[in-house]
Order: sequence, then C-alpha cells, then structure tokens
Amino acid sequence: MSLDKVREEISRVDDEMLRLIARRMQLAGAVLEEKRKSGVPISDDRQNELVLKRAMERATELNVDPAAVMEIFAILIRMSIDRQREMAGEGNL
Repeated sequence: MSLDKVREEISRVDDEMLRLIARRMQLAGAVLEEKRKSGVPISDDRQNELVLKRAMERATELNVDPAAVMEIFAILIRMSIDRQREMAGEGNL
C-alpha cells in the first residue's frame, strides 16, 4: 500500500474516532438524566475507575499501550463530566 493510501486510511479512522467521541458526548445527556433520577453525583469516581480499568484491560488484550489509553480515556471522562456539568447549568467546575 502506498504512503498516500495509508494516510487516507488513517484519515478515515480518525474521522470514525471523532464520530465516536461525538456520540459519547451525546450520551452524556442520557447519563445526566439517569444520575439525577438515581441521586448519583455528576462525577462518579467509582464508575470512572471502572471505565479506566476496562479500557486498560482491553488495550492490553489488543496490544496497545495501556498507559496511553488510560490518558485518552481520562480525557474522555473529563469531557463527559464537563458536558454533564454544562447541561446541569453548573459550568465547568
């Protein structure tokens, strides 16, 4: 495969990742509603740790650097918390 073709494929993968991130952020609204119903705070440390653990385990299975994946998922969690706070009218605290 030529360098240009590989770069085109990477671009498609990047686009798909961005669509998935956008979908994850859309789900923040549903998460916020369920948290409100259950009386769970916006930032749920236990759940955040479970998400990070699951991501690291899967990264290891896929032979992807778990430390780097943990950083990426920490950012995604932070983005979701920020979105939920924004939707709750709290701003980014």
